[in-house]
Amino acid sequence: MKYFKNIVNVMLLTISGMLFSQVKPLDAELTNYQYPFEVQFLNFKSQNNDLKMAYMDVKPEKPNGKAIMLLHGKNFNGAYWERTARDLSAKGFRVIIPDQIGFGKSSKPQHYQFSFSQLAENTKAILDKLNIDKTIVLGHSMGGMVATRFTLLYPEKVEKLILENPIGLEDYKTFAAYQTIDQAYQSELKNTAESYKNYQLKFYYDNKWKSEYQPWLDLIAGWTLHPDYPKVAWDAALTSDMIYNQPVCYEFKNIKVPTLLIIGTRDRTAIGKDRAPKELQPKMGQYQLLGKKTQQEIKGSQLIEIENVGHLPHIEVYDKFWNALYDFIK
Repeated sequence: MKYFKNIVNVMLLTISGMLFSQVKPLDAELTNYQYPFEVQFLNFKSQNNDLKMAYMDVKPEKPNGKAIMLLHGKNFNGAYWERTARDLSAKGFRVIIPDQIGFGKSSKPQHYQFSFSQLAENTKAILDKLNIDKTIVLGHSMGGMVATRFTLLYPEKVEKLILENPIGLEDYKTFAAYQTIDQAYQSELKNTAESYKNYQLKFYYDNKWKSEYQPWLDLIAGWTLHPDYPKVAWDAALTSDMIYNQPVCYEFKNIKVPTLLIIGTRDRTAIGKDRAPKELQPKMGQYQLLGKKTQQEIKGSQLIEIENVGHLPHIEVYDKFWNALYDFIK
C-alpha cells in the first residue's frame, strides 16, 4: 500500500510540475501577452512620472446608450473580465476596462505614492478622454475599494455601483500588525507559481481547481519568472500598504447612488491575516457577515449572496454572477 501511495504522490508532483513548467515568463507590462480586446493607452504625467495607463474600450454593435466600467482586483488585471465584457456588449453596453497604474499592461512606477484617491483620479481621466459623463461602476476585490473611492469623489459620474466580493469591508488595521513596505516587498519577492496557486486554492476556490482558473494564475505567476519581477513586486508592496492604511469601510454610509453587493459567502479573504493574533484570524474576512453589515450601511443598497462561493463569483459561478449583475443594470 505504501508503495502505491508513493507512486501516486510522484505522479501528482509530476503533473504539478508540468502545469507550472507551462507558465511563460511575462515582462512588467505584459507586452508578450494578448488581451481579449484592443488595448489603448492614456499617457499622462503624475507625481513626476511619465505614465501610461492601459484600458480596453469595448463598443457594442447596438448601443443602449449606457456605459459600464469594470475595475479589477489586486491579483488580476482587466483581461479576466472578458466573458463579462462580451455579454455586456451583447446587451448594448459600452464597456470600459482599465488596468490601474501598477497593474497589468500599465506602467509600474518605482517612485509613486499609491492612494485610492489617486487611482480614482487616474480612472476618471480615462472617462474624460472618452467623453463619458456617466457610467455604471463594477469593482471586484481591490477594485471594489477603488470603485468606492471613485463613487465618493465623483458621485455625479456614477449611475450605479456594483461591488463584487470587495476587500476593505473591514479595517484590517484593527486586526493585523503593520508591516513596512520593505517587509512587504521581501514577501512579494518570494512568490512563485506554486505559492500563488496555493493561495488561490485556499481563498478563491475551496481547494477545487478547474482548468478555466489556470489563465488567471498564469498571468501573475509568469511575472515571477521574468527579470522585471522586482519592479512588479515593489508596486505590489506599495499597493498592499495602500489597502492596509486607507480603509473605505467607514465611508460606506456616504454612498448615495444605487448600489448592489454581490457576495460569495465562502470567501475569507483578509489583508494581513497572517500577521493577526491567532484568536483574531478566524474573525477576519467573514463575508457572510460583512456583506450584510455593508448592505445596512449603504442606504437603499441591495445584497445578493451566493452561497458556497469564494472570492471570484464571476469566474467560479459565472451564470449566478451574471444574473445578479444584469437584473440590477438592465
